[in-house]
Amino acid sequence: MLQPTILKKKAFFTVGFFFIYFFSVYGQTQIHLDSLATKYNAGNYKKEDKLKILRELAEDYLDPDKKLVFSEALIQAAQSADSTGFLCVGFFHKGTALRLKGDLSKALENYFKAAKIARKDKQSGEVYISIADVYSIIGNHTNAVDYYQKSIAILREEKDSVNIATALYNLGDEYIKIEKLDSALRYTRESQTIFNRINSEMGEAYCLGNIGIIYSKLGDDKQAESNLNRAILLLEEMNEYHAICEFLVSMSDIYLEKGDQQTAMNYARRSLQLAEQYGLKEQISDADEKLSDLYENAGDHDKALQYYKNYILYRDSVNNIQSVQKMADLRTNFEVSRKQVEVDLLNQQRRNQRILMISLFIILGLAFIILGTLYWYYKTISREKKRSESLLLNILPAETAEELKHKGKVDAVKLDEVTVLFTDFVSFSKLAEHIEPVQLVKSIDFYFKGFDEIATKYGLEKIKTIGDSYMCACGLPTANPTHARNVVLAAREMNELVSHALTAEDGFNHFQIRIGIHSGPVVAGIVGIKKWQYDIWGDTVNIASRMESKSEPGRINLSETTYLIIKDEFPCEYRGEIEVKNRGLLKMYFLS
Repeated sequence: MLQPTILKKKAFFTVGFFFIYFFSVYGQTQIHLDSLATKYNAGNYKKEDKLKILRELAEDYLDPDKKLVFSEALIQAAQSADSTGFLCVGFFHKGTALRLKGDLSKALENYFKAAKIARKDKQSGEVYISIADVYSIIGNHTNAVDYYQKSIAILREEKDSVNIATALYNLGDEYIKIEKLDSALRYTRESQTIFNRINSEMGEAYCLGNIGIIYSKLGDDKQAESNLNRAILLLEEMNEYHAICEFLVSMSDIYLEKGDQQTAMNYARRSLQLAEQYGLKEQISDADEKLSDLYENAGDHDKALQYYKNYILYRDSVNNIQSVQKMADLRTNFEVSRKQVEVDLLNQQRRNQRILMISLFIILGLAFIILGTLYWYYKTISREKKRSESLLLNILPAETAEELKHKGKVDAVKLDEVTVLFTDFVSFSKLAEHIEPVQLVKSIDFYFKGFDEIATKYGLEKIKTIGDSYMCACGLPTANPTHARNVVLAAREMNELVSHALTAEDGFNHFQIRIGIHSGPVVAGIVGIKKWQYDIWGDTVNIASRMESKSEPGRINLSETTYLIIKDEFPCEYRGEIEVKNRGLLKMYFLS
């Protein structure tokens, strides 16, 4: 049996409450485990009991170093005994040990090995949860959502309440991060219901905290404060200080929005005090950042700078650059690994070509046979090369693809003048509940194909889609002096496409759309070595997203920065200064 995953993903260096819960129910005492380890090391056991003993030690040891030792021993023993069941368990617990030690790239690699040989039942459901947790930690929310949903589908059939509740909670947490609040609330409440049914106070506390955060983002401060306070009280009884620190920062946000600067500061200070008391680096960094923002708002720039320096110090100590680079080098998901065979075949063909060329000069008597063989290989490789280049250009800008082919990697670059566009369908989550999945995908595909054609027409680079959201930009990978104008023209055509489709009788489901645009500097590059994804980062991206969320159905919302660039060519309607979470008041304009 695999142990359930850790609920609190942000605190992945410590053992989460589900691990402790199962340890207390199914596990053995520390004394028993040490005694069993001594027995194993001394060889004082029956041969047929070896795999069972190693599985127990790998599952129940909380110390990551000991868990790693016995999981590796279990893998070796399972391979010798040709036992796929024990081999899956060994890879799973090795992944968990590496995850607890902070080596996320190797943890993910071992989870994938477990997934390849897991049965299509509860066992694979638990492995998928752990894979999703790691993707969540590294910020790959698309893959995290995908694997949580896979695990939930399997675990519902197995009626595994604890793991279903865990996966539902973490899926809700992912939707919070990508601002899909309706979905976040639905999944979190379902998780809370299950935790209540199995009398898990810790599960209840975590759900209450996230529900509070969701209500805060929805603007319901009363509900947010009530749920967060209940969560903090429950967690204090259980000494769960990681989560308490995070929820205290959320309380600080609520009071800051109310205009109660002093109470907001008190909550942030309390979070910092607890984090420092228990040596929680990530939570120290979060509290320092919040206090820096609060003092900056209060006009105390010296203290704001002091806390900001502390925030940078702890943030850099939490983020291990080498680990991030290794994570970027790992395959981004389980399915991509299956396509590696095609690449290996192409490399083998090239090696064969070199061998045949050498043989041509050595065995002159077989010249005609060898030349014919070489010609066949040449045609095959040419076809594969053209196919590979076509696929590469379909997912990366041409300049980026050329750099990747020549250097084997792509360096991240900063671009000072870029315009970013976000779209989002209105009330998509609610409408999607009543639409067949296949029909829903066909409808979204209809719109996104149209958006792709418009983006190509105006020289925009499609960045990615997340659910029903579409993101593109102009001014990259090379500068474009008309970046803002091109994006505005594209936005108008996208809006017209959606507007005309509303009355069309074409068999698709139709929606209204919000569009947001902002201009500024970004950092651009690609992540990984397989299934490359060209992406952009920076404050400009965040503000563009906020422009979309503050837009209205059928309207194009511009930031002041974009407006100042295009105002002489396009008529605009000033909306005034609008409150944006964590940004304060921002001037916005509707494109007329």
